[in-house]
Amino acid sequence: MPLTVAVQMDPIERINIRGDSTFALLLEAQKRGHALRYYTPASLAMAQDRVFACVQPLTVRDVVGDHFSLSEAVRTELSAFDVILMRQDPPFDLSYVTATHLLERIHPKTLVVNDPREVRNAPEKMFVMQFPSLMPPTLITRDLAEIKAFRAEYGDIVMKPLYGHGGGAVFRLTRDDLNFGSLYDMFAATFREPWVIQKFLPAVAKGDKRIMLVDGEFAGAVNRVPAADDLRSNMVRGGSPKETDLTPREREICATIGPELKRRGLILVGIDVIDGMLTEINVTSPTGIRAIKNFGGPDVAAATWDVIEKKRAR
Repeated sequence: MPLTVAVQMDPIERINIRGDSTFALLLEAQKRGHALRYYTPASLAMAQDRVFACVQPLTVRDVVGDHFSLSEAVRTELSAFDVILMRQDPPFDLSYVTATHLLERIHPKTLVVNDPREVRNAPEKMFVMQFPSLMPPTLITRDLAEIKAFRAEYGDIVMKPLYGHGGGAVFRLTRDDLNFGSLYDMFAATFREPWVIQKFLPAVAKGDKRIMLVDGEFAGAVNRVPAADDLRSNMVRGGSPKETDLTPREREICATIGPELKRRGLILVGIDVIDGMLTEINVTSPTGIRAIKNFGGPDVAAATWDVIEKKRAR
């Protein structure tokens, strides 16, 4: 049965449709006959106990430079929709947290993907700390003495902001790097939250694997290889997608975390694995869907809508 689907996302005119996972989800929804509506987080409003947004009927096309059409905006109560895709990109700031509180008012009567309460409770670089046996040595702090002790123990480290995204402000420091003091000062002046300090994994040069899970089950994977002159493998930072298969260790990681993702209502999740070590669990707007399909892998968008449709049919 066709569903009414609203997508809460960043401005659709700015996306790169060749790599955008949200666009893949919209194409699949439209293919299935679902009615699409679009709005940005800025238009959210709550009056008493009702949540509204200015939504526009949306049509999508897989054509670069001509990928969407919008009709006139209408102020609409969001509980009128069957499904809302909460797909705006981080930063995971107070604006993002507020959006989760508003959408929580209508979920699960209107199915919000992913569950807004659990998105709020699972910041991507914090949630992963629930599985320390799967991770490289990791410290979350902004305390200088703690970082110095960690660096003394592990040598080469990576520093990144706890609520950063897309590879922004990710730095590698060698054991004897004289930039450490200046980098610490810069982080202290720039980021109010704690930071992630992690043992550097040299195997990142061979790739940072993005693995997609749908309703707690493995759904597809792509390896992202950083450029020769960069630490970061994020495709928005110049990383190159490569075809890949899962290792036994990676299957173990999926089997370990999958039940918890399903329990939390985190339907579409992307995890990052380097050399058999879990580094992040991405629950906001994980990328990788189109790259996986382009390499002949599973259709993650179709698997996602299979799950959504089953949940709405109950």
